[in-house]
Amino acid sequence: MYSMDSIGAFFVFVFLVSSWSCLLVGAKVVMVVMEGDPLVSFESKHANLRSDEDYMVHKETVSNEHDMFLDSLLQRGSYTKLYSYTHLINGFAVHVSSEEALEQLQGAKGVRLVHEDSKIVKLTTHTPDFLGISSDVWPSLGGPQNSGEGVVIGIIDTGINPRHPSFSGQHFRGNIGGGHSNGKTFKGRCETGESFLPNACNGKIIGARVFSRAAVANGDFNATRDYSSPFDADGHGRQVAYHTASTAAGKHQTPVIVNGFNYGYASGMAPGAQIAVYKALYSFGGYMSDVVAAVDQAVEDGVDIISLSIGPSSVPPGASAFLNVLEMELLFATRAGVLVIQAAGNGGPTSSSILSFSPWITSVAASITDRRYNTSIILGNGQSFSGAGLAPPTIGEVQFPIAAAADVCSGNTTFETVENCQHTEPFILALARGKLIICTYTFDFEFNAASIVSVAETIQRIGAAGFIMTMDPDLASDQVRGTTATFRVPGVVLNNIQASTALWEYYNANTARNRNGHVVGFTAKGRILDGRVASYTGQAPIVASFSSRGPDVNNALLQTADVLKPNIMAPGSSIWAAWSPNSEGDPYIEGQNFALVSGTSMATPHIAGVAALIKQKHPKWSPAAITSAMMTTADTTDHLGGPILAQQMDTLARGTPFDFGSGSINPGRAIDPGLVFDIKFKQYVQFLCSVPGVDDESVRRAVGVGCPNQSKKWCSDLNTASITVSNLVGSRKVLRKVRNVAGEETYQVVVSEPTGVSVTVSPQVFMIKANETKSIRIDLEAKEASNVYNFGELLLQGSENHLVRVPMAVYVTSALKT
Repeated sequence: MYSMDSIGAFFVFVFLVSSWSCLLVGAKVVMVVMEGDPLVSFESKHANLRSDEDYMVHKETVSNEHDMFLDSLLQRGSYTKLYSYTHLINGFAVHVSSEEALEQLQGAKGVRLVHEDSKIVKLTTHTPDFLGISSDVWPSLGGPQNSGEGVVIGIIDTGINPRHPSFSGQHFRGNIGGGHSNGKTFKGRCETGESFLPNACNGKIIGARVFSRAAVANGDFNATRDYSSPFDADGHGRQVAYHTASTAAGKHQTPVIVNGFNYGYASGMAPGAQIAVYKALYSFGGYMSDVVAAVDQAVEDGVDIISLSIGPSSVPPGASAFLNVLEMELLFATRAGVLVIQAAGNGGPTSSSILSFSPWITSVAASITDRRYNTSIILGNGQSFSGAGLAPPTIGEVQFPIAAAADVCSGNTTFETVENCQHTEPFILALARGKLIICTYTFDFEFNAASIVSVAETIQRIGAAGFIMTMDPDLASDQVRGTTATFRVPGVVLNNIQASTALWEYYNANTARNRNGHVVGFTAKGRILDGRVASYTGQAPIVASFSSRGPDVNNALLQTADVLKPNIMAPGSSIWAAWSPNSEGDPYIEGQNFALVSGTSMATPHIAGVAALIKQKHPKWSPAAITSAMMTTADTTDHLGGPILAQQMDTLARGTPFDFGSGSINPGRAIDPGLVFDIKFKQYVQFLCSVPGVDDESVRRAVGVGCPNQSKKWCSDLNTASITVSNLVGSRKVLRKVRNVAGEETYQVVVSEPTGVSVTVSPQVFMIKANETKSIRIDLEAKEASNVYNFGELLLQGSENHLVRVPMAVYVTSALKT
């Protein structure tokens, strides 16, 4: 029944869970790898005979085989099958009730691998203009409404709200069934359920499904909180998919109105693209088995791009991070022609904090744009201090009395209770009304025992004119929580000690007290300016401090890999996009349709949207070619012409490819890159065979085929649009092939050598015809061992103004002896 000659493996992934609450002792969600063909292999072998009906019959047959296998091996009642994986991998997830059942699966005939499950974590108005999309890309694709048309972006995350204005009321020239620009038809469907009615799929949203069986089996799923439908109402307020879907493909010119104020008009990067949602993440995160099922279904449905703003919480165990179950599933998705884009992680600025590992995945770093929201307070003595806070101004140019919270509260309350302004009860309303109240940002705010939203609510209820948030001098907080929340009352957060100290000095000098210390005259005054109007500095992009950094790693021992990560950078800090008003867990954004959110999960959909534009323009391009186009055309300088900087712990430093990959996305150039570096599936297999510590059998068990007889020696030989050598001893030859996707052109190669490395390129000048492929040889010779990575680049300058940049990162372990 199970053949040994398939490239695709029969995967039965067995997921073990680390913590259990109300489950039986020894119970596990398990998945097991076996021999056999996935349906994607059936498609390729029967391309001329295949119909949808044939496909579904074969899919049901495979699922029944899974049932028969389990029934023949395990006692009835001792297991529950959760999923049959049938498209990219042939396998199933199953919940077993004992260790004995697991041992039976591990020893059964035809079983190839047993894997442990792991938790998965959840890692706009200005960015289309900031990235040049509105001026450089949309016009060439028929305008914003048509940009991305025919492309389906699969969002695997926490669901969606179809009633949000970013996803409703958009006209499509294509059909609801999802006609692709490359002639394929989207075959997905919309599952209905609570708050997700049959009319939820409206042309913009083209598919919606739910994957929660592992979460249910593990006892984490709460149907009241998490919804057994595609609807996104994450109880902890982290509607990442909701936010990411609108950033990638949200409706053009959607008004961003929060608390009655219009912050501008939001648009996705590809407003004409369609969205298919695969809900596999919840308030608690999720499980890899659910995510694998979602990926398998998304590719079967016919998505063009998968956007993953999720990832593992740490480097997975085993011989190589590249052989992790999810990494393998994404490799097969790439083989099927689907581009996979994933958040790099939010562990920065620590070195090797990257959580997106494999070269077949486009890993995205996050940057800060040049948009700033600043507010100020002007004091009665003419001094002014800048701070944060998306809040309205005080009325007119009138100056209001300033009062410390403790000075307008009853005397029977403690100072600690009063100073954070969380409750109305201590305040004496007659004293507080009409004043600017000074509150203090304490440790309680850092540990969620207090919030600036509660401060604003308190101020509104007591009738005060506004609030001034000062910093506790004992608290050295890098980032004040809640400053991107929107407020209904005037307020300013003085988020540095110097401004806070100066404000207190002014207040104390202008406040009269009696001998008992009680205030007898509030003569300090001030007014707060509007904090809701953005300013633009021009100095951007800057790598965000939280954005995970390279170098990439081979395994949990953090042995570095010959792979550049991250690959590309996009805006990911304080991004306006759609939000669910049903959010209950995040008080800063509760009840709002839009929110400012930060993270590499926000940067990822920018790249997914740009990739959709490239896919529309070049529907036949492979995932590797699209990634290459984005990487080789990326910017390494900011908008003022200086080098891109990166936020470190407490300073700004010149960024490197381990901070931003190839650079900041440049969509206008990415749709016309000149040359691309393409990669086929067998080359990824050769790469895996070259990973240190990975043997032929490990590759065969993971991928379904063994290593080629003439496997390449180095991982650095993979034909990526970058060159990374993690252990240069003496010298190394690196080979690359480029394909011309423009007209005939002559290129000259300009080399910027990494420190301590001599780089020779052949040929240095070459002419290449349209659709022609050329080989390039790069010889690296170590001149000086530095024991650190050094960086350089190859710049291929075309006679027709194409510029193809290839970053280099080299660690010299030992130099050649002379």
